Amino acid sequence: MNTLQIDRRAFLRGVGGAALALPVLDAMGAEIATQVPRRFCAVYTANGMSLPKSEHGIDDWSWFPTAESNGEFVFSKSTEPLSPFRKQLSFMGGMHHPSGPKADPHTCSDMWLTGAPLHNPKPGTYNTTGLDQLVAQHTKQFCRQPSLVLSIDAGTGFLSRTGTISYSLEGRPIPAENSPRRVFDRLFRGDRASMAEEREKLRRRIKLVDAVAGSARAFDKRLGKSDREKMDQYLTSLNEVESRLIASERWVDIPLKKQDYSHLNLDATSEGEPAEYYRNMFDLIALAFDADITRSVAFMLNREDGMGISDTFPLKLGLSKTHHQLSHATDKEGQLQFAKYDLFLSQQLAHFFKRMNGYQDRSGTVLDNTIVLFGSGASTTHNPLNLPTMVAGGANMGLKHGVYWRKGESRMANMYLSILRSMDIHQESFADSTGTLTGSIFNRA
Repeated sequence: MNTLQIDRRAFLRGVGGAALALPVLDAMGAEIATQVPRRFCAVYTANGMSLPKSEHGIDDWSWFPTAESNGEFVFSKSTEPLSPFRKQLSFMGGMHHPSGPKADPHTCSDMWLTGAPLHNPKPGTYNTTGLDQLVAQHTKQFCRQPSLVLSIDAGTGFLSRTGTISYSLEGRPIPAENSPRRVFDRLFRGDRASMAEEREKLRRRIKLVDAVAGSARAFDKRLGKSDREKMDQYLTSLNEVESRLIASERWVDIPLKKQDYSHLNLDATSEGEPAEYYRNMFDLIALAFDADITRSVAFMLNREDGMGISDTFPLKLGLSKTHHQLSHATDKEGQLQFAKYDLFLSQQLAHFFKRMNGYQDRSGTVLDNTIVLFGSGASTTHNPLNLPTMVAGGANMGLKHGVYWRKGESRMANMYLSILRSMDIHQESFADSTGTLTGSIFNRA
């Protein structure tokens, strides 16, 4: 086995001549076997962050750094839990999507990973490809699952109040999952029995879709716009399940990495204790990266405009108002409470980063080989400019951290193109990019 070499371009020939690339195995040679994974994880929070007005006198609670010491930015009270990771993260100032000011402010989660304009040049579609899904297209041949799409409320939600931040190559919302147990089963129970059960469920769903379509034709009925959108979303969901199953079946005889799952509470729910829920979801992501099950993850922590269960999380933490209400606060006390919820989110991220630093790749930690994007689609009160943005990890992809980078107004799409290039994905452009972020953390000397 030590001398066995398989052509990296080897293919499995399927029925009808369909070609499926083989998983990347150690037998494919040293060049591939020793290649360190390059991963991407997008984590989104709705409603912006607390950026108090200077007259409040609480600048030390601003999410963006407002002070420096010895030439380094000072973490605020709301981001202080992240200070142990100073050399592994950076704040990015002035980021925005040019289409943001033209849009309904509640569509900011829809376009966060896409930069989509209001009127897409492709007829009949609203959005464009999400960054996570473009990454998935280039990394799926290396891992069991093309991507992992998670959110607090699951599903897709609806336009401007979405329950997902992930959009397919056709610009359609990809349904998210929110149950730790279902996520665990999907990622770590990839046996033949579970796959057969999933495939039978898929067959029944496809049969139902065919029946509905047949009935519509039989009665000469035309679905309205809303019904067509729902049908499109459902078909996207079915396609996602099918592609996931196809990917998993290629790996069914290859054993998973031995891991410790004892710290997981798969019964945690979004209706329970907020920190326990978030930490279990982050633990699942870290485990998935460590086992190289997927290299592309999108996780929506909150939905816009007070939608969904997470809007009540501040109340569960002892704060006086819901998340959306706090985001509209203009007084000192309201902004301070909003910042205390930012502090809670920073604590969850710190837990996530610690987990990823605890897992080792062939070279460096999992965090060293993962670019984590954290942020929101608005700054404060639906402002689409100077979007709160943090980038962490990626040391083995050339990222140089420990800075609060800002250079006037900068396009998010330019940063996204920089992320793709760092992952060795050579796109000429992404969305409305005009180039990469020069002189930034992606190419800083």
